[in-house]
Amino acid sequence: MSAFATAATRIFADPNMAVDATWLPGGVRPGSTIRAIRKSSDELTSYGGARVWSETVRIDVMAAETPSIQSGDRIVIGGETFEVQGEPIRDRERLIVTLDLRPI
Repeated sequence: MSAFATAATRIFADPNMAVDATWLPGGVRPGSTIRAIRKSSDELTSYGGARVWSETVRIDVMAAETPSIQSGDRIVIGGETFEVQGEPIRDRERLIVTLDLRPI
């Protein structure tokens, strides 16, 4: 295991950094438990001459835990259910996947 993989595994295991979530491939239960780092940043988008502010919900997950995750899958965090929208984005090392989510 590389130093990057070891570091990522430790970060996702840390209860201060990541939370338990459930990945539902195709939105079907029972799914599998994964660890997720939630990133809910604001986003500014230019549209014509206007700038539009919107809230986003993104999470990082370990690629090894979600090898076939795709748009349309669902993620449950606590009591909230989200749908994966768009394509999952993998980091350079192919260790972490960033998912753009929308609440259901």
